[in-house]
Amino acid sequence: MTEYDFIVVGAGSAGAAVAYRLSADPRHKVLLLEAGVADSPYTRIPVLYAKMIANPAVNWLYSSEPEANTNGRRIPVPRGKLLGGSSAINGLAFVRGQAQDFDTWAQLGNTGWSYEDVLPFFKRMEDYRGDGDDRYRGHGGPIRVTNPPPAGPLLQAVIEAAAQVGIRHNPDYNGAQQDGIAMSQATIFRGWRMSTARCYLDAAAKRPNLHIVTGAHTEALLLDGKRCIGVRYSTGGAMREVRCAREVVVSAGSINSPQLLELSGIGQPERLKALGLPVNHALPGVGENLRDHYAPRTRWIVGAKGMTYNDTARGLGLVSQAMRWAMFKDGLLSMVGAPMRAFVFSREGLAAPDLLLGWVPMFTEATPKGPKISRQAGFTCYAHPMRPESRGSVHVTAADAKSPPAISFNFLSAAVDAELTVRAIRIARSIMTAPAMAPLRLTEQAPGPERQTDEAIIDWVKATAETTYHPVGTCKMGNDPMAVVDARLRVHGIAGLRVADASIMPTLTSGNTNAPSIMIGEKVADMILAG
Repeated sequence: MTEYDFIVVGAGSAGAAVAYRLSADPRHKVLLLEAGVADSPYTRIPVLYAKMIANPAVNWLYSSEPEANTNGRRIPVPRGKLLGGSSAINGLAFVRGQAQDFDTWAQLGNTGWSYEDVLPFFKRMEDYRGDGDDRYRGHGGPIRVTNPPPAGPLLQAVIEAAAQVGIRHNPDYNGAQQDGIAMSQATIFRGWRMSTARCYLDAAAKRPNLHIVTGAHTEALLLDGKRCIGVRYSTGGAMREVRCAREVVVSAGSINSPQLLELSGIGQPERLKALGLPVNHALPGVGENLRDHYAPRTRWIVGAKGMTYNDTARGLGLVSQAMRWAMFKDGLLSMVGAPMRAFVFSREGLAAPDLLLGWVPMFTEATPKGPKISRQAGFTCYAHPMRPESRGSVHVTAADAKSPPAISFNFLSAAVDAELTVRAIRIARSIMTAPAMAPLRLTEQAPGPERQTDEAIIDWVKATAETTYHPVGTCKMGNDPMAVVDARLRVHGIAGLRVADASIMPTLTSGNTNAPSIMIGEKVADMILAG
């Protein structure tokens, strides 16, 4: 096909859902462009995300600019570069966020984005396998979601310890209430990763009206005055242009979507002029409002033997884990990135939790090829505020689509973020030192017992923290002067163009962002089809 009704740029969490829903009607000719590859041998087995975290074949491998509150470090910003996008390389946790997140979006003037409005799309997209209330959970949708029971003495001890410090066990944090501790719900089914490539595109690819092109790097949007009429992309060393009759939907993610708009002359005029880019449409909010979770990892040495994967999954133990996965599809290879999490309150009187803790039952060490299991037996617990106020930016640095953009997070620039980070770490300490943890014989390695003051803890955070890979907000939805899209995700001032991915979030949701990104794709497809 050379003429299309719709062009979708980016086949990630949102883009795959958009293409799936738009192409369900055989009258619609849909082109889905993906800069990355079709698949990877690592993507189907859950824990092998460790093999993709530093793999340029499937990962854009971005990094942030050095900042004072990262002690001059560049923070890794991995983004998926294959069908399924980051849903194909992420840690597989499934977290919708809390009702207040979406009600806040609606209160900011985004009609149609309250929790009541988005809940039907969350339900439509999932095939939930676990105990839950059907008022909140969906069955029969494309994305299979499982809710494993607490397994093993290590994680059982954490649940008991959390109860001892006043944190309840919550059997379904994606249900009526988010607060409490639970095993992580996951996009894993029978031991396999459930990415949007597998759950949406494997089925949709058989449709003759959907054309999926991989290795297609979109370099610019084609504009006719103030209307988007198509895209220009490179593939196999050749440059191509393709046009559409109805709309272009940019679903390239929070890093690449603002980059594409700026390369197309949509953004801050002075910034574009300085790089020799055309100024086709002034839109000052493009690339602004970047938010992410800045998450220190507390580390605890485990003195009890045989309790962590450091003891049971190295050497012959790893062979045993591989055989276990092959036979039963469980064990280490089927594990979500952080198999347990707690949504907790920083203080009494809050209507909803504002802090997130996540546990990984082992120590890993960074290597050039990605994380590997340490010899030292340990337990990792990350801790951070869920709705940070610090905001940064993403902007192009050259008039070249293959030059990575500058990513500036401005972590801890809002004083409340530093305050809540310290509170999260103190709560993590209270759980890890509760009586139920005594049989594990834990020793705090980081931040370390010598760091007790707020100042000492924040100094450690600045020196060691990384993100949890949840960038959002760089094409913000809203009606204010810095908004990029309206409540129907149409780019302000440009006809025939929408953005649909995590970049449109005005604020960061309370937890991981894969699930709400898929919801955004589902919802915008209905908006488009409604006319």
